[in-house]
Amino acid sequence: QVQLVESGGGLVQPGGSLRLSCATSRGIFSTYTMDWYRQPPGKQRAFVASIDIGGGATYADFTEGRFTISRDSAKNTVLLQMNSLKPEDTAVYYCHVYHHVIGRDLWGQGTQVTVSS
Repeated sequence: QVQLVESGGGLVQPGGSLRLSCATSRGIFSTYTMDWYRQPPGKQRAFVASIDIGGGATYADFTEGRFTISRDSAKNTVLLQMNSLKPEDTAVYYCHVYHHVIGRDLWGQGTQVTVSS
């Protein structure tokens, strides 16, 4: 079954931290690069970070060294640790995979991150 399920969002103050997770199947986890995107209110969806099956990571410039993407192979889960959060990080965060076998993008339902005092 093809499925991406995000969790971990919430309301935090500026300077705080959150850890997002994206749970998927073993087959997807072990085969594909996995990505995080975000969509701030009133703006288009933007790339945040990706991690390939070997653990190589890529980050958008705006993460500024504050974010870390990783894989938990025991749980078939991709994590996004976010530290030193800023109000401009407020967005719905989505997990993404391009599934080559079925030929389309797969998206999770999204998890809301709100950074506000």
